Amino acid sequence: MTIQELDFYFPFFVFMYGLLVTIPLNTPSLVELAEERLPNDLLKQLQAHRGLAIFCLVIGAFWSLQNLSLDQKLF
Repeated sequence: MTIQELDFYFPFFVFMYGLLVTIPLNTPSLVELAEERLPNDLLKQLQAHRGLAIFCLVIGAFWSLQNLSLDQKLF
């Protein structure tokens, strides 16, 4: 993998991290399930990452769109 390929794919990884952490923490049924099944320490750790996940979701989305628009001239 070259630096250019890594530079292209990295924003998508940032976006996916934000998506994979934000959705379970903001869906009431998944929050209830997590409270029942996960250890309390792990649940607190996930909730502590909520701010980072939302930041990654927003920044990753814009950054990915920018990469797509610059690479393929979409806009």
